[in-house]
Amino acid sequence: MTSLNKVMIIGNCGQEPEMRFTPSGKAVTSFSIAAGYSYTTSEGERKEETEWFNVVAWGKLAEICNQYLTKGKQVYVEGRQQTRKWDSDDGVAHYKTELIANTVLFLGKKEQTVTQGVESQETGFDADDLPFS
Repeated sequence: MTSLNKVMIIGNCGQEPEMRFTPSGKAVTSFSIAAGYSYTTSEGERKEETEWFNVVAWGKLAEICNQYLTKGKQVYVEGRQQTRKWDSDDGVAHYKTELIANTVLFLGKKEQTVTQGVESQETGFDADDLPFS
């Protein structure tokens, strides 16, 4: 049986990224993305809503996101959805759904793509111009 777990979003960073390190020293950065959508109700009223995504990046990608991503910046994120479950001390189950990023595209005047820590060239960008090459 074939399956696919792929999420692609374009939105704005909702907070400054937070980077931390695992006990083994691997970087992990968390941030949220607000992606809006609009629709028309059956009465013809135009509505706009915002969906929030919790994003997690690992390794070199985490370091680059922490360095270059800022609150309000428009960004494209591609990855997979993962839901974590844990029990609190009082036995209550908690769940958190996250987008585990493997590609991040910083949108704006100069576009940069980062895929699992491997930088690639985009329109108008020379690989030598990237600050992290």
